[in-house]
Amino acid sequence: MSTFQKLDDLSGQVAVITGGTGQVGYASAIRLAERGVKIIALVRRDLDQANSKMQKLPHYEKLQHFALLASVTESSALTTAFNEIKKVAGRCDILINAAGITKNVKPENLHELTDEIFDDILKTNLRGSFSVIRTFAPLLKESGNGLIINLSSTASLRASNSNAAYACAKAGINMLTQTLAKALAPEIRILAIAPGHMETPTSGAIKGANVNETIAAATPLKRITQANDVASTIEACATSIRFATGTVLVIDGGRTL
Repeated sequence: MSTFQKLDDLSGQVAVITGGTGQVGYASAIRLAERGVKIIALVRRDLDQANSKMQKLPHYEKLQHFALLASVTESSALTTAFNEIKKVAGRCDILINAAGITKNVKPENLHELTDEIFDDILKTNLRGSFSVIRTFAPLLKESGNGLIINLSSTASLRASNSNAAYACAKAGINMLTQTLAKALAPEIRILAIAPGHMETPTSGAIKGANVNETIAAATPLKRITQANDVASTIEACATSIRFATGTVLVIDGGRTL
């Protein structure tokens, strides 16, 4: 059993990243690959493009990172991916749930948030994250040092301009993190990271003009969240922030204070 002390060497570990070619997923892949972690990205489309990005990760020649097609909303596809990863890599030490979607629907525009949009957002962001955890839990448990990172959002912490379905889904991620952290300890640690307003739109969001500058000016640390801020936090969770589980780490430069 792990003693949860600082871990400097991640060589030989395997990380599975949903949304592994998105800005947060790929920035995290770069960070972990630099540490000697083999990266396996799960993507729902454009497999050739995804594998091309995997080949650009650090230490590709040695680690042979790769991508697989698997939508987080299709349990059968996740099972197929799990079986392939177990066969090829034989392990999963780190799982990062970075896949997600949203729609630009202001909270007050209730008629625009249709049942279909609401269900799709919850199915992908919340149920999808649970389905991925359920699928890969056996390999993470075998690791004895398993780490799950769930991507939340500061929209889960207070009312914002994010649509209600997205905010509820991310709030659900926080409780999912706490519930499963208690249930799956001590073999598996689970942490959530709640980024603030990102420099580049994520999950299908669309930004208005000068939004970044306006939010940066109102943020105590005077800039907005970048993908590398999240990636470096994930790296720290794997190496330094080791005696923690069930916690939501807010990475927003103080914006929610």
